[in-house]
Amino acid sequence: MRRTAATLALVCACRPVAPAHVADAVSVVPTNLVAPEGTTLLQVCTPTGPELCFNAIDDNCNGVIDEGCGLQTGVLQFMIAWGASPADVNLVVTTPKNERVPDERTRSTPSGFHLDHDCPSDDSCAGQNVENVYFEGADPPHGRYLVEIALVDLHGIDPPVRVQFGARLGARSVGFDVDLAPGDDARKAFRFDLP
Repeated sequence: MRRTAATLALVCACRPVAPAHVADAVSVVPTNLVAPEGTTLLQVCTPTGPELCFNAIDDNCNGVIDEGCGLQTGVLQFMIAWGASPADVNLVVTTPKNERVPDERTRSTPSGFHLDHDCPSDDSCAGQNVENVYFEGADPPHGRYLVEIALVDLHGIDPPVRVQFGARLGARSVGFDVDLAPGDDARKAFRFDLP
């Protein structure tokens, strides 16, 4: 996956930590992973050293994305990152129970999914745009998941907006890069099943 100079400059200065819910993560085994058309789903992790913050990549190959960076994680975690761009990009997860996080009213679902960061609107973004949705618990709902990445507003910049996507699916992580632009390329989707 391509990294920008901005994301490379943000090296986490903390010691490696074990993935949250290690025993639970091993029992979460997704199937039928489908990346957006025109992208390549990367499932093989190559250790690059310490974890880099705010890039949606499992840099140290421990199965957790951006740990030690002030973001929450769980046995399921979905994250997008698009650097310091002023564009507004949204991450929406639809669970097998037809719950959407976030929705118009809340940043959490009854089954345990939470939106941890919502950039660029959250005060904690500090020019490093990420959105992070995670599952709090050991047994996520079983069935089909839909994870959508959508360009909401360019805020005056020229398209496309390069977005890095990362997902923690149990004990492994996957990801891809996607370019978003108005029109047909404004929304991309990732799907998988949890049997």
